[in-house]
Amino acid sequence: MANPKKQEKTGFSDVRRAARLSVAPMMEWTDRHCRYLHRLLSHQSLLYTEMVTAPALVRGGALHLLDHNVEEHPVALQLGGSDPVELAQAALLGGEAGYDEINLNCGCPSDRVQSGAFGAILMQSPDLVADCVAEMRAKVAVEITVKCRIGVDEQEPRDILPVFLEKIRAAGCQRVTIHARKAWLKGLSPKENRDIPPLDYDLVHEMKRAYPDMHISINGGIDTLDAAVTQLEQGLDGVMVGRAAYHQPTDILAAADARIFGSGEVRDPFEVVMQMLPYIEAQMGQGARLHQITRHMLGLFAGRPGARAWRRMLSEGASRPGSGPELVQQALGQLVREPIAV
Repeated sequence: MANPKKQEKTGFSDVRRAARLSVAPMMEWTDRHCRYLHRLLSHQSLLYTEMVTAPALVRGGALHLLDHNVEEHPVALQLGGSDPVELAQAALLGGEAGYDEINLNCGCPSDRVQSGAFGAILMQSPDLVADCVAEMRAKVAVEITVKCRIGVDEQEPRDILPVFLEKIRAAGCQRVTIHARKAWLKGLSPKENRDIPPLDYDLVHEMKRAYPDMHISINGGIDTLDAAVTQLEQGLDGVMVGRAAYHQPTDILAAADARIFGSGEVRDPFEVVMQMLPYIEAQMGQGARLHQITRHMLGLFAGRPGARAWRRMLSEGASRPGSGPELVQQALGQLVREPIAV
């Protein structure tokens, strides 16, 4: 399942089309096992890695963080950092590893990220972000994109966001994902920053009208496929879904190919589980533990008869010595098969 170092890259237009619906980069969640599962649910949506810090790659030599499966494409690497030269080196490593897009994190509000002078705090330094984008673009052929907030702390979003977009656009960034909330760097935890600051979807739509040449995706609070469709119908280029895609992956992704991209069948989560079994066996043969994979599968049947028994059996059994694919099959027997709503 290892990704070859050299492979045919997905074209810009293909990745932009895939970005009509994407799954957000989420620390400790969107690892390679999670992305493999999500790809089985949607063949066309854009997937993102967890954030990987540029220092970990360039100074730490942690190239294993770039490992991914060929089947995940189109897949984007999200980088964290604030040093233009170091980010360019990390982007080069990501491009050589075969990623279809390199994304710069300007939205994460965690204390650890702030202490490294990157993430949402970069909203205060648009010139630096522009320098980072320019250096990264000079190193790699794949598209360089940015994920940001509408502002941080006391910034007025309607003042700062246009400036931020102008700067990165001038540096060559043509695609941006905007989390439609401010981030409060002091006083709110990362979890609170995902819920408490109010959403301002209107501002994101205003930015699309102001910068029609930019590909703008919206992120934040979108928890149904219907809501994603609505955002696209209102003129945005893409929608990025985070926690809902993780906790209810079938609800967000199983019908995405048909509804968002206009082609492809609705995926049956029972069939997806069966497709995961050889993957689980292969990964365990390479040293992975069952729970490292099945923890991402707990929400597959959210809201369906037997979902609680499915979650309980996997949660309790996957960490036990000797557990393997047969446990997943046993857990599948706790469920009642139902058609997937489109």
